[in-house]
Amino acid sequence: MAQYEVYSNVDPESQGIIPYLLDVQHDLHQSLATRTIVPLVRTEIFGQAMGKLCPPLSVLGEIVFMSTPELAGYPVRDLGPKVATMVDERTVIISAIDFLLTGF
Repeated sequence: MAQYEVYSNVDPESQGIIPYLLDVQHDLHQSLATRTIVPLVRTEIFGQAMGKLCPPLSVLGEIVFMSTPELAGYPVRDLGPKVATMVDERTVIISAIDFLLTGF
């Protein structure tokens, strides 16, 4: 597990809407049973983007939106396979989380 890695959502009930989960938790906390994730939501489901709060990202050629307000703890054991890394999008990701928490 590493910060900014993207995992397949293997939950059959939500994977049509949320195909991926973005790990935003720092690696310092590797020993926890959960990771802090942001759901990545399909464009056609998400509708209008909320700019800085829910920026678009490209995962395996698909544009998805960070559903930053749904930031949550997620059990490590329930994460699907790693499919990508978003380390190059660090600034955008941190800005979205900062906007969620501070409004700026």
